[in-house]
Amino acid sequence: MFDNGREIPVEWKPQATSRNCFVCGRENPVGLHIRFYEDLANARVVVPLIIPETYQGYPGIAHGGILATVLDELSGRALMMGAEDDVFWVTAKLEVRYRKPTPTETELTAVGWVVSKRRRIAEVAGEIRLPDGTVTVEATAVVVLPPKDTLQQWDEEREGWRVEGEGD
Repeated sequence: MFDNGREIPVEWKPQATSRNCFVCGRENPVGLHIRFYEDLANARVVVPLIIPETYQGYPGIAHGGILATVLDELSGRALMMGAEDDVFWVTAKLEVRYRKPTPTETELTAVGWVVSKRRRIAEVAGEIRLPDGTVTVEATAVVVLPPKDTLQQWDEEREGWRVEGEGD
């Protein structure tokens, strides 16, 4: 488990996870199993995580693709924050800036927030931080609301979309 049992503030609201998503899927045997939390007081989504050695690029350093994946998932998650319905947004553009190496086997925090939002398109941002708050990687993304027919194709997955501990 990536959050390594760290104590989560009681005011953070857990977001739902899916069955098979690579990032959050509870049943994906090779997935990251990341849990996302809404910090409504600060208008951000927060992820306490530890990247295991399994996902390294160079020894002791997290693979950049895994870091981009975490930040990509934060994109849609930031837009779900405080929403009554978990509407699925998709990434149209993701720009990642690697500021310094991100260590594996280290407590990290990923944070995502909404920069701007219109009806069908939004800009979001996120970063991954070391325990001392140093940002190791940051991203901005443009996300869009997919067409209704695409969303309808995902209805079956919605049945497995829930907060961990509720119906497990």
